[in-house]
Amino acid sequence: MVARLVTVLVDGLDHAALATLAGVPRVVLFDEVASTMDETHRLAEQGAESGTVVIANRQSAGRGRFGRKWTAEAGHGLWITCLERHVETTGLDVLSLRIGLALAPALDACAGARVAIKWPNDLLVHRRKLAGILVEARWRESKVEWVAIGVGVNFLVPPGQQGAAGLAAGTRRADLIRAVVAAVRGACMVGGELTADEMVAFSARDAARDELLAEPAAGRARGITTSGALVVETHTGTEQFRRGSLVFASEVE
Repeated sequence: MVARLVTVLVDGLDHAALATLAGVPRVVLFDEVASTMDETHRLAEQGAESGTVVIANRQSAGRGRFGRKWTAEAGHGLWITCLERHVETTGLDVLSLRIGLALAPALDACAGARVAIKWPNDLLVHRRKLAGILVEARWRESKVEWVAIGVGVNFLVPPGQQGAAGLAAGTRRADLIRAVVAAVRGACMVGGELTADEMVAFSARDAARDELLAEPAAGRARGITTSGALVVETHTGTEQFRRGSLVFASEVE
């Protein structure tokens, strides 16, 4: 499909005003696009500068981790991807967690409850998904050329959709854009494993803390390591997982 640039404003702001609000060099707005991630990679290949932000009202072929597809309808949320070329590569393994740690407090007020973090890249409210984070790096030999960081935040939950949470009525998309961009860009500047303070912050918002899990292994969640691995206490001992999805045992019963 051909991406269509929007002709409407976001909370009365055009792309230039949004760029100023978010403190970035460029914001690209689309009415409809297959995927903001794909558009961001395309722009990066064309030389778009670091800090470019792509936003769409609707995605027809959005994706999550492992290439999972989903459709993002107009008016149901914020679908945004940030292009970063200056990323501390030593922090890539924990980047989605670090972004979640920065974004969750910013969403507390408009989510109507304390936002929890679900390893490795989701934000939940009362066990329902409010937001997801996707990080895709493009390498040239041993050097990262750019990183695309996608964030999807639900505003409205479609009728009949289970497991999703939304934001309070009246939440401004422009304010959320600024919060998302700040969380993403700040996290990209931090290198290394999670700090002691970040570990404490994650523990306070850990959606799976001491919960029984079905995946990535049957057992009880015991937090994460500083390198971002999920710790699960199984019947054979404690194991660490760096890939996979976290599924609560109650979700498969």
